[in-house]
Order: sequence, then structure tokens, then C-alpha cells
Amino acid sequence: MEIPLDYETLRVIWWGLMGTLLIGFALTDGYDLGVAALMPFIGKTDEERRMAINAIAPHWEGHQVWFILGGGAIFAAWPFVYAVSFSGFYLAMFLVLSALILRPVAFKYRSKHSDAGWRNRWDWALFIGGFVPALVFGVAVGNVLQGAPFRLDSDLRSFYEGSLLGLFSPFALMTGLLSVAMVVMHGAGFLSVKIEQGPVLDRARRIGSVAAIASVILFAAGGLWVANGAMGFRLEGAVDPNGPSNPLFIKTVAAPGAWLDNYGRYPWMVIAPVLGLVGPLVALLGIRRRSHVLNLAGSSLATVGIIATVGLSMFPFILPSSINPQSSLTAWNASSSHLTLWIMLIVTVIFLPLVLTYTAWVMKVLFGRISLRDVRTNPDFY
Repeated sequence: MEIPLDYETLRVIWWGLMGTLLIGFALTDGYDLGVAALMPFIGKTDEERRMAINAIAPHWEGHQVWFILGGGAIFAAWPFVYAVSFSGFYLAMFLVLSALILRPVAFKYRSKHSDAGWRNRWDWALFIGGFVPALVFGVAVGNVLQGAPFRLDSDLRSFYEGSLLGLFSPFALMTGLLSVAMVVMHGAGFLSVKIEQGPVLDRARRIGSVAAIASVILFAAGGLWVANGAMGFRLEGAVDPNGPSNPLFIKTVAAPGAWLDNYGRYPWMVIAPVLGLVGPLVALLGIRRRSHVLNLAGSSLATVGIIATVGLSMFPFILPSSINPQSSLTAWNASSSHLTLWIMLIVTVIFLPLVLTYTAWVMKVLFGRISLRDVRTNPDFY
């Protein structure tokens, strides 16, 4: 079978698609996580909390499609990455899934009993379901930047030599807190266009302002940490982007500060960190001017910029190894076969527009603000 795109091009396309799916998940389910993390703090009464719940409850399940697509894309396009990350980070992923399971259970059971204590406990369960995944996802990104403690033997078997607590290094905790600040800011931005004017929205604005400032500070601090040569990896010698998918065929070395190399080669990439810094400021300006569209647009730009900064800084690395750099996984040595990438691209070209169309349709159908009157009178509300 003759494939019209060469191996290198398909690898770059799938690297970009993986980033697109991650950004799609962060933009959609990110505000669901953010609103859930805000739940105990923006609603002082049961009706106020129900406003926030019903802002996200109708469509959070649809947003999980991005999460599933991301995992499926890693499995299909980057099998080495899937094998190492899903086995090495198993406990962290179990922690995330356990927290995510609390969300649908809380949605379904919270309103089954009118007791205030019962509902309050489920509200805190929603908080855990929003806060913990956001924190762990950010910690995972910090560990990817630092390099994960795994190695491959001569038979390409992976051996993970880290622990769950070992993932929470100072730098990883900082990226975890950045992730939390980012989704809280995004959640507050979503509430600004989704619920009526009132005390709930005022509290969301105040917390969103703090989250926006924290996002700028933490993102800048992380950039300075990386710029000061704390971490980085580099390919050495001749590299064939069309070569076989075998991590041991490409020489990789630890090179502190190397995560900044791409900005020298491709100056246009600086757009990503600029968005990561300017986005929260735009959101903060929207909050101060009570411009709901500007608020949500700023948090969305920040989300895109922060995630894109990580991907562009590391390219072509996907999962470097901190204990054996030679085992590091890159876009050139960890992909599926040429034919597999081509077939999966055809499938993606067909189905990704359907996902985007469905998401846009749901947003259109559910467009409009939720009021206290809706919560009191609509029998379909949680």
C-alpha cells in the first residue's frame, strides 16, 4: 500500500494531534474540574451550589470523550509511551480515576436526600473530583519535564523505578498547583457566562482573580526554573525522522537548559509562553471590567498557551528518562508503524469533526444563564 505522506510527516501530525486532544480536554472538561473545585467556596446555600452544579452537570459526560480520545491516541500512535506511562504512573492514574468516579456519583446521589449534611458531603466529593485530577495532571507534566524514572532493556521491556510519593517533587508540585490555578480560573470564567448575576458569580470572580494572578506567578516561576538549567534533554548525533521506532537507536543525553533550544531554532514558538502569561491577565481584566466574554477568552488562551508551551519546549521528546536518557521516548523513535499512523489519521479525519460538531451543538442547545428561579422551579435540575 502506497502511503501519500512520509513517516516523518505522519509522526509530526500525530504529535500535534496528541497535543490538540490534550488541549481539547483542558478547554472543555477543564472548566468542569474548575467549577467542581470551586463548589464549597462559591455556594453558601444549597440553592447557590445547585446553580454551579447545573452549570456543568448536563455536559460533563460529553467532555470525557476528549479524555478517552487522548488515551486512545497514545495507545494507537505512541505504544511505547502508553506502555511506560500507564504502567509507571499506574498509582497516580488510579488516584485520578478514583477522584473522577466521585463526580458522577455525587451528581446522582446529592439530591436524593434533603439532609444538609448529606448534601454537604457530596459537595466536598465534587471538590475532590475536581481538585485532585487537576493537581495530579499538573504533577505528571512536571515529571515529564524533569524526566520519568524508567529504563528500557535490550528487549525494549520497560522498568519503572519510581514511586507515587516520588512524583511529588518541588518542581512537580509547583506545576501541579499551576494546573489547579489554571482550571479554577477557567471554571470561574465559565461561570461568568453561565450563571446569573449575584453572590455566586461575585465569589467566583474573586476566586478567579486570585487564580489568574497565581497562574501568572507559577507559570513565570516554572519558566525561570527551567531557564536556569534545572532540566532538559537533547538528541545527539544524526537522527533519521523516518527511521524505525526503536528508542535504543537514537542517542539521548541529559542537557540542563535544553528545553529552551527550540525557541532559538523556531522563534515563532514564543507565541505559546506569551499566551500563557497574557491569557490570565486578559481574564483578570475581564473580571475587573465585568466582561464575561473577555474573562472566558482569557482563561481559554491561558490554557492553550500553558499546555502548548510544554509540548513545543520538549519537541521532539514525549517522555524522557531521568535515570537512563538513552531510553527516552521521542516523536522519532516511539511511534506506531507508518501504515498504522496513516490508517489512524484517516479515522481521525472522519471522527474528530463529528466530536467537534457534537460539542458545538451541545453548547448551542445549553446556551443561556442559570438563575435561582431555574433551580427552584425546574424539575429536571439536580
